[in-house]
Amino acid sequence: MHVNIIKIKQTFALGCLMGSLFGPTITKAQTKQQDNLQYLKPEIGGVGRLLVPTRPTIQQPYQMIRMTPDRSDYLDDQINSFPLQLVSHRLGQVFPIKPSADKQVTKDSWKEKLAYDQDLEIRNPWHYHNYFPQTDIEMDFVPGKKTGIFSFTFPEKSPRQVLFGSYNHLPDHWRFNSDGTLEGEQLFPAESGMQPVKVYLYGRFNAPASYYTVSGAPIKSGTEMDGKGTKFSAQFTSSKASLEFRYAISYISYDQAKQNYQLEFKEDPTLQQFAATARAPWAKAFSQIQVEGGTIEQKESFYTALYRCYERMVNISENGKYYSGYDHKVHQDKRDFYVDDWAWDTYLALHPLRTILQPKTEQDMLQSYVRMYQQSGWMPTFPVLYGDHACMNGFHSSVSFLDAYNKGLRDFDVQEAYAGMRKNSASATMLPWRNGPATVLDSFYYRHGYFPALHPGEKEPYPFVNSFERRQAVAVTLGTSYDDWAVAQMAKALGKSADYTHFMERSKNYRNLWNADKQFFLPKDSAGNWIEINPAFDGGPGGRDYYDENNGWTYMWQVQQNIPDLIKLMGGKTGFENRLDELFRAGLGMEKKLFWVKFTDATGLVGQFSMGNEPSFFIPYLYNFTDAPWKTQKRIRVLLSTWFHNDIFGIPGDEDGGGMSAFVVFSSMGFYPIAPGKPIYTIGSPLFTKTTIHLQNGKDFTVLAPGSSKLNKYIQSATLNGKALNTPFITHNDIINGGTLKLIMGDRPNKNWGVAK
Repeated sequence: MHVNIIKIKQTFALGCLMGSLFGPTITKAQTKQQDNLQYLKPEIGGVGRLLVPTRPTIQQPYQMIRMTPDRSDYLDDQINSFPLQLVSHRLGQVFPIKPSADKQVTKDSWKEKLAYDQDLEIRNPWHYHNYFPQTDIEMDFVPGKKTGIFSFTFPEKSPRQVLFGSYNHLPDHWRFNSDGTLEGEQLFPAESGMQPVKVYLYGRFNAPASYYTVSGAPIKSGTEMDGKGTKFSAQFTSSKASLEFRYAISYISYDQAKQNYQLEFKEDPTLQQFAATARAPWAKAFSQIQVEGGTIEQKESFYTALYRCYERMVNISENGKYYSGYDHKVHQDKRDFYVDDWAWDTYLALHPLRTILQPKTEQDMLQSYVRMYQQSGWMPTFPVLYGDHACMNGFHSSVSFLDAYNKGLRDFDVQEAYAGMRKNSASATMLPWRNGPATVLDSFYYRHGYFPALHPGEKEPYPFVNSFERRQAVAVTLGTSYDDWAVAQMAKALGKSADYTHFMERSKNYRNLWNADKQFFLPKDSAGNWIEINPAFDGGPGGRDYYDENNGWTYMWQVQQNIPDLIKLMGGKTGFENRLDELFRAGLGMEKKLFWVKFTDATGLVGQFSMGNEPSFFIPYLYNFTDAPWKTQKRIRVLLSTWFHNDIFGIPGDEDGGGMSAFVVFSSMGFYPIAPGKPIYTIGSPLFTKTTIHLQNGKDFTVLAPGSSKLNKYIQSATLNGKALNTPFITHNDIINGGTLKLIMGDRPNKNWGVAK
């Protein structure tokens, strides 16, 4: 019997995958496009190299309801529970549930883990299925936008229970309504000093449930229950083949949760119909980019990366309203409001990718940033549900605003966006992992043009500096220079000449830390003296006294806004090219295990280059500014083939909800946003013989690379819309206006193509 159930579930999943749930009216062309979903493998990267793995996030693109099993990683064959809502991509979840077949539910039942078989787990983002061999229970989950369906199939004559609990010991509230519905309220904890968010639940089982406390006492229908970390069980005597729990989540109120439920379940869809609805936007997203050629592995890596690019930000608007953690109020707004973005990671490639694929959504997300600024007084850095999660360094949303503006995206409040950008640059603290007004260290920066560092062993005199994250003095100076450049360029576009002059001058502050003798960006103390360090290894965990998560080899290149000037600092194009070669060839000077004790984020190593961390993404493309663009073609192919595979180890570092995946999407297509804020892209080496992007304006941009293969990675010649292209750069308009970039590929480099005359 149980084998047959598994076959039924697998047949259902295959039907979802191949489109049979959409009925017989699908055309052959539609089927061909939807077939891209066959390349999706959410388990890619499911075991982290050193740090955080990916997870099979089950959700609709950019939508609020998210679920992923509560377990450590792909190799963990036991699941603690299933959250009804993953509130933040990395920061937490609420309302855990799990099925139980215990003959008698005890307090230990909540501690029991569900063993499962990874090969029987189905991880499609529109439908999750699992089987638990110890109890022979089957389960399914399908996400809506603000709702979800869990389904549990128990063996015949087995006890049937669903356990509810909490992921924290904060106050919660439950209502066991006489009409059979269940309502709950739990708090999603915020970081220290910030207000937690109330999360509301409204749900119903498809069979009568009897509820019991942990001690086994019955909970009467029509009663309410308050507590901290409350646990209870729902027990069933129904003979239904499957128990379904349909529910809605709200950040606004109980009533809004009920409205969300009624809106999405008003047609009373079956589980299969609900899965078809959830699958449709994924089919649409995957059909936007069509590729030909390449290997199955490359397609699986590419399309799975594309899936990760739709995980964040998430739309938390609920029927024209949203709760904001930035002023703790409910707002009416016709535009969707998005949260959950980590700008230090996503400004580099994910935001730029959306300017091509989803410009309307990108503008809604940027307008959400504007709303956050209006509500809190600061432009956020890592906006999550409860407010700005102070994390990393820099105000890189400024770069994303400028990038969108310079690409013609203007459907956000540009003046208010600029006001927030300017305020952050002029009066917010630059200290890592800290929000709020400027400190004495920031005032020093304003006067002297660099963030002051401490000598090795020198005690930190200021208690407001994070004791682990430290000052990151060089990284802060370099990142702020880029952010100030973005503010300056936006000021110029808006006719604010005084601001342009002021911030443009500040954007050159990176020069103050360039040590010409040692050819590194190095720290200075408050007296202006160089601090003697080994830039490859010094600075404590992650180099955080001076750099951040990476060493001086990575931060040597962090002048994206003015690469020609960086070339001058390195003595010209020849010196610049030689230094790039050194980066990829230099030894660590120690065993990797010793290096990784200090630099756990610097994974995916090639020499001193770290593919596994965001600041490195653009570096392989810098050869396009030298007389050897062919080296970019070589490096990109080696990096993609070495570090990005279609297996559980297929991502070299923290994916961070789209940051690294966007690098894979761009690089696989053959071009990359070398300097966000500038509407240009630089050319690499496409994996596929043909890539077509169906743009939202109805036009297509196609990259043709006939003969492209593992060996044929070098560009021999190029044309853009039939005209010779002798530069490794194209513009945003070249893409958005539609057209064809044709790259003739070969197995030997053409050392003359793309070289500036």
